[in-house]
Amino acid sequence: MENNKQILTITDAALNRIKFLMKKTGNDIVGLRVGIKTAGCSGLKYNIEYAKEVKLFEEKVIIDDVLILVDPAATMFLIGSKMDYKESKFSSGFEFENPNEISRCGCGESFTVSSS
Repeated sequence: MENNKQILTITDAALNRIKFLMKKTGNDIVGLRVGIKTAGCSGLKYNIEYAKEVKLFEEKVIIDDVLILVDPAATMFLIGSKMDYKESKFSSGFEFENPNEISRCGCGESFTVSSS
C-alpha cells in the first residue's frame, strides 16, 4: 500500500503572504525553506527562512510557481501538516496545523511530536 500523504499543504492566505514576501527579496532567493529546530519548552519549533539554493534531499512543494522547500531533517515531523498565515490586531505570522504534534507549550511557540 502506497502512502500518498502530502508533506505540507499551504493555505491561500499563506501562499499570498509568501508571494508578498518573495516580491520584496532580492533575485538570489529561490524560495522559502520550512524546517524545525530544537527550541522552546516543548522541544521543537517551526523554522521558516528564505532559500538561496535547493539543498540535497529537500522535498519540493510548488504552488503557483512558488517554491517551498522542506528540510529533510524535518520531513518526518511535518508530514500531513498545513501551513497558514493569520493576522490579528496584536500579532501576525505563519501557523502550522500538524497532525504529528502531541503537545504544545502554553505560549504556542514550541511543540512535541510522538516518538513512536
